[in-house]
Amino acid sequence: MELFANLGLGFETAFTLTNLTYCLIGVFLGTAVGVLPGLGPTATIAMLLPATFTLAPISALIMLAGIYYGAQYGGSTTAILVNLPGESSSVVTAIDGYQMARQGNAGKALATAAIASFFAGTVATILLALFAPPLADLALKFGPAEYFSLMVLGLVASVVLASGSLLNAIGMVLLGLLLGLIGSDVNSGAARYTFDLPELADGINFVIVAMGMFGIGEIIRNLEHEETRSLVMKKVSGLMLNKEDFKRVAAPIFRGTWLGAALGILPGGGAMLASFSAYSIEKKISKNSKQFGKGAIEGVAAPEAANNAGAQTSFIPMLTLGIPSNPVMALMIGAMIIQGIQPGPAVMTEQPTLFWGLIASMWIGNFFLVVLNLPMIGLWVRMIMVPYHLLFPAILMFCAIGVFSLNNSDFDVYLMALFGLFGYICAKLGAEPAPMLLGFIIGPMMEEYLRRALLLSHSDPLVFVQRPISAVMLGAAVLALAVVLLPALRKKREEAFKEE
Repeated sequence: MELFANLGLGFETAFTLTNLTYCLIGVFLGTAVGVLPGLGPTATIAMLLPATFTLAPISALIMLAGIYYGAQYGGSTTAILVNLPGESSSVVTAIDGYQMARQGNAGKALATAAIASFFAGTVATILLALFAPPLADLALKFGPAEYFSLMVLGLVASVVLASGSLLNAIGMVLLGLLLGLIGSDVNSGAARYTFDLPELADGINFVIVAMGMFGIGEIIRNLEHEETRSLVMKKVSGLMLNKEDFKRVAAPIFRGTWLGAALGILPGGGAMLASFSAYSIEKKISKNSKQFGKGAIEGVAAPEAANNAGAQTSFIPMLTLGIPSNPVMALMIGAMIIQGIQPGPAVMTEQPTLFWGLIASMWIGNFFLVVLNLPMIGLWVRMIMVPYHLLFPAILMFCAIGVFSLNNSDFDVYLMALFGLFGYICAKLGAEPAPMLLGFIIGPMMEEYLRRALLLSHSDPLVFVQRPISAVMLGAAVLALAVVLLPALRKKREEAFKEE
């Protein structure tokens, strides 16, 4: 009964005109940035963070969350119609979705994506409502040692599940941890790594890092490889599935939903890993496996369900533990800090309207997305045709204005440009920036919990293995790193991330 009372509070909060409006704005923007290749939810949320300063905390989080899961919907549209995924998680959808479009079944492919996404989003929202409270209750019993070990496990998981070189991922995490140390020491007040620059006395704002790495870096990379886009068809029809189609997609949607929901909780996992895994499993067990790659409707249903479920369950560790499972969740934590809210299990007890209002808004947002996506196909098609070289000046301007508005400082804009250049270099070297951002966000919190744990234990480092929960999490982190370092498994990992 308590759960229903909490959900009632959530829907009461979400069903205000203001919050419904921001939810609609969020999912519309999310769909738009998903449709436009080269402009993902991470860069968009980073650009909009300064604009949320004046919003109520719940309205800001509802809008930012809508951008994230809305982008998973939008990415499938370009993947199906243009064979150009708007989101990395939609890469797999393009394999069979584009072939269906070429065969004249673009409407069926888009309808399948919408149905799979809505079902998966609904199930993931229910799971979020069911599992977040007990997890938050458990987290309230954690001490500094447990939190430190949990963050170590989170960083190791982000390394293990990052695509590309394992060495690059470890290096990026360590770099993020070092960048997080810049500024004044909390206890002593001594300056660390500031190079006598007063602008760095309070550290580097994570908005600058996020906008630089994901905004400016993406602009440079996309200008280097601006895609030539050719639409399969400019008018899409047949947006209905028949009885046979429903029979074929029902089981893949169900399996993809549960797989995505499980993988979305993992740090570093999220929507992309979920979609790849769901497609691989479906290809192996499907009765129509020979049609995969040639326009199998199951090849659209499974990954679309998985990436949407993964996107929404990734909110569970962020809301309950204060641990980001991907770069977007790191930005969401930043948005909460900007609003004066300390991320972690106390949010559910201290800010129940925010916690349950955000969960309720996700179901409303999923409903909005079904209503928006299918009738507005014509608008999304026209947006796809906009050349990227006409879009990037506006993106660049929004990035510069957003960063300048943080402290009215030119230095911040130059620093963002520097991180943008670094982000481009990382992309050329095959070093994924996501682990660095996670390390940058988690680093200061890790340091604080490490100091607290050592202070309470009178500087005894064995406290981390003497406490059972802490020891289990550290053991899991060591095991995960050891397993992925084994040559045979490392080879399989690299093959998995290459499969498209």
